[in-house]
Parts: sequence; structure tokens; C-alpha cells
Amino acid sequence: MSASTLAPTRQSILSLEGISKSFGAVAALTDIDLEVAAGEVVAIVGDNGAGKSTLVKVLSGVHSPNSGRITFEDRPQTIPTPMAALNLGIATVFQDLALCDNLNVINNLFLGRELSKFRLNEVEMETRSWELLKQLSAKIPSLHTPIASLSGGQRQTVAIARSLLGNPKVIILDEPTAALGVAQTAEVLNLVERLRDRGLGVIMISHNMADVKAVADRVAVLRLGRNNGTFRVADVSTEDVIAAITGATDNVVARRSASRIQDPAPQPPLTQEAQS
Repeated sequence: MSASTLAPTRQSILSLEGISKSFGAVAALTDIDLEVAAGEVVAIVGDNGAGKSTLVKVLSGVHSPNSGRITFEDRPQTIPTPMAALNLGIATVFQDLALCDNLNVINNLFLGRELSKFRLNEVEMETRSWELLKQLSAKIPSLHTPIASLSGGQRQTVAIARSLLGNPKVIILDEPTAALGVAQTAEVLNLVERLRDRGLGVIMISHNMADVKAVADRVAVLRLGRNNGTFRVADVSTEDVIAAITGATDNVVARRSASRIQDPAPQPPLTQEAQS
């Protein structure tokens, strides 16, 4: 087993095999493999143009792949639309968050998902909002606060909470800490850990290796639309991952990491007494 096909330690809930996507003559993704298990955070890293955004859009139903296979809970699936992704159990929080600044927290959480078809059940929506945010240990001062008044970390929390209303099994976070300060980043990373603790499979797109090292179980590197290594975060250095991102080692890093993961640690030599 090579590092580029490193599997999760648990049974995968989402699996991609040979996913390719082209836009005319431009190949955005070529033979992408990826696995995500329940209760696991997989970070996807790569330079600009590596294919991260295209992969997110394939998984969220915005783009259909030209070839390859997507398996969800051991069943082959197609994801032709964003609604199909949600119905399947894949929720995506895009980098722009798509929140309405003039609406409060409750109205943003339930925008388009009002509990009553003909009138808003505001009491029930408020109750469910508090329950959900409490489960996430979210630091939101008031459910009636306009989104425009919240910090970046709080806005990210509301967007993630909204995605959980459909009870997804996999959640994709597109650059969740981009443009956040230190305290707000810590708040969001704590939230990512709580998602993992709830048993969700989490895919986190990130440029920040410190964030990846802090919360991810495995990191998958994309380079020029191709897999260029998948590593267990505990077993790989930041320098090795950066080398895979830039192509500095042309996959030597991937092979070295795989060897390091597979080979057991050397045992100390037996003493003379033990040998006898």
C-alpha cells in the first residue's frame, strides 16, 4: 500500500475511485481517489489550481464527473445536483457561507427550511436552534442577533450549524478558517473536532498546515489535478506535505511516508541474558 492510497483506519463512508473532470481541453481532476470514514477528519491541501474547488463541487453536486465512481455507505452513487448531495447525506459549507447579513441567527439557520409550509413556527425553530448550537458548544450571544453583527468565527459556526439540520453523514468545509484571527480560528477548529466527535466524516479544504496538523487525521495532497500523496498526519512532517504540494520530490515523499508508516519501529537488540 502506497501513501497515495492510504486508507482510513475505520470503514469508509465515502469513497472516490478514479474521479476525473474536464472543462473542454482542461483537465481539472484526473483519476482522483479519496476515502473518508465516519468520525474522521480528512484535510485536502494543494496549491491554487490543484483541483480542490472542483473536487468540492463534484462532491456537492455542482459538477458531474466525466468518469470514475463515487461510493457512499457501500453503494455506488451519482450526485447530479446539490439537492441530491444533501439527500444522500453530504453537506457542504462553501467559503462564502451564503448567509444573509440582515437576518438573525434563527432565520439564517432555517432559511428555506421553515418548519411550517404555510407559516413560520418561530417557537419551535428557536428551540431547535438553541439545541443545535448547544450541542456544538457554539459561542453565539443571542439567536436574535443579526448575522452582520457576528464575528467571522461565529458566522462560520452558524453556517456549519445550518448544514447539520439535514442530518448529514459527511460535511465538507471549504477553507473554514480563511481570513480569521487566532481566537476565531481556534473556535472553528474546536467545532471541527466536535463534528468528528459526533461521528461525521469531515472533509476540510485548507491552505493552513497548522490547522491541518491541529485537527486532521489524514491529509490528501492534490497537485495539478492528481493525487500526490495521502498521509496520516501523526506520521508526516509539514515539510514532507509541502514537498508533495509543490512537487519538489515528485512523489518520493509519498513513497518515503508509506515506508515509514508500514515498517514497524526497530526493536532494541536482545541482551545476552534474554538470548539464553
